[in-house]
Amino acid sequence: MTESKPSDTITIRRVAPDDAHACVEALADVLVDCVEGGASVSFMHPLSRETAQAFWRGVADGVRRGERALLVAEDGTNAIVGTVQLVLALPENQPHRADVAKMLVRRDARRRGVGQRLMAAVDVVAREEGRTVLVLDTVTGGDAERLYQGAGWTRVGDVPGYALMPDGALCSTTFYYRHLM
Repeated sequence: MTESKPSDTITIRRVAPDDAHACVEALADVLVDCVEGGASVSFMHPLSRETAQAFWRGVADGVRRGERALLVAEDGTNAIVGTVQLVLALPENQPHRADVAKMLVRRDARRRGVGQRLMAAVDVVAREEGRTVLVLDTVTGGDAERLYQGAGWTRVGDVPGYALMPDGALCSTTFYYRHLM
């Protein structure tokens, strides 16, 4: 029998509006790690810590205003090892929809089901928020595509040359949707 280590235990929680700013430093660590690892998540390499912190402060402000739901994955030591957001502030003709954004998992926490658990939690939060259509995009051919397809997301299609990888190379983006009933 193998003994479970505190770092093997992963919990997912929705960050409360009053707690979002307290997570900025740890979330900046996750973002910098992912960009250093080559993730195409809107930032170029090298990503400065200040830029990462400013991004997460903006997210925290959005959580406080009710525009976003922020979920974090924490290990047994309460260190944040992953995150995902549900963008709730959409046009008034789309009150039933939300965008899934910035699904990030630290490189040293991958292949442990963190992404799957974050995506399952997104479904729960979306239902709590009355959202029945979710949309996301990801780099075409990346590891995340397997995650989304395995979680029941439907591929819509690709847009060639949509974004840049952190090293400046063009990449295509694949769009997905999911209906929650």
